[in-house]
Amino acid sequence: MSKDRVALYLQDAHSLQEGMELVQYAEAKGFEAVWQAESRLVRDAIVPMAAFAAVTSKIKVASGVINNWTRNIGLLASTFLTLDDLAPDRIICGIGAWWDPLASKVGIQRRKPLKAMRETVEVLRRLLNMERVTFHGEFHYVDDIMLDVVYGRKEPRNVPIYIGATGMKMMELAGEIADGVCLNYLVHPKYNLQAMDALERGAKKAGRKLEDIDRPQLVICSVDHDRKKALDKARKMITQYLGQQPHLMKASGVSQELLDEIHQVLTWPATDEEIERAMHLVPDDVVQMCTASGSPEEVKAKVREYIDNGATCPILYPLGDARLMIDIFADGYSA
Repeated sequence: MSKDRVALYLQDAHSLQEGMELVQYAEAKGFEAVWQAESRLVRDAIVPMAAFAAVTSKIKVASGVINNWTRNIGLLASTFLTLDDLAPDRIICGIGAWWDPLASKVGIQRRKPLKAMRETVEVLRRLLNMERVTFHGEFHYVDDIMLDVVYGRKEPRNVPIYIGATGMKMMELAGEIADGVCLNYLVHPKYNLQAMDALERGAKKAGRKLEDIDRPQLVICSVDHDRKKALDKARKMITQYLGQQPHLMKASGVSQELLDEIHQVLTWPATDEEIERAMHLVPDDVVQMCTASGSPEEVKAKVREYIDNGATCPILYPLGDARLMIDIFADGYSA
């Protein structure tokens, strides 16, 4: 097994059945974790997590990430208790603040995101610790509740909580209260240096060090022995995000001019035709700035940049042939 930590990221590009096979394949190749996305209104994270956990025995299974607005805190805790029943000590709760306009379109006003996240993590952790909890907060109000297991394991559950953070205030909060942070994708490796500073500031508040916080990072990985094919697959993804989540791209130093140009062509949600029309606006250097795209050597070198700047484990999001990507990273990414 490789000494380099490496994990797999799945969204909804594969059928659930294929996803289960990919996770088994990744486990056999020494990958340490699979992270299941839940972002757009498409595939929830919990059902795939259960499926992946049911057909594996070693690999960790993480939500990458659910949001802290749409599930009642009692349900959230019982869900992760149930997942831990299925795969003891292999479940990770990755949780983030969601994003607009999607949240507002389903009637959720994401006010005071830091306070909301702090309350969620505190109550969730206490419930999973099998405590009896009374908490009268601004976002969570619970009265004398506990996970009242009757027949199963009654001991505290080992379910680490990782905050999916992009902005530096949320990053600092993650450093203070979370077991780890799930660093975002489509950011420049230099963004990580700023993120490490914020995590360290948060960690100090809790009497911790940066090293105490795990820092896996989502990395879009488009690898092919045909370099142009790999770059074009990533270009399509980048174009979509330039249109839908410009805050991510701006954080990486993509120019406002390019963002404005893209927005002339894309609406939300973008159609395939609009994405195809806008793709030609995105040059190779922008594609490779924020993704691990190109030849096997290029993608490994890009992953090393993220690791060198503070990430602890790449969570590889495969564009194209997922098995090829798993094979390429099965022996790590060290030079």
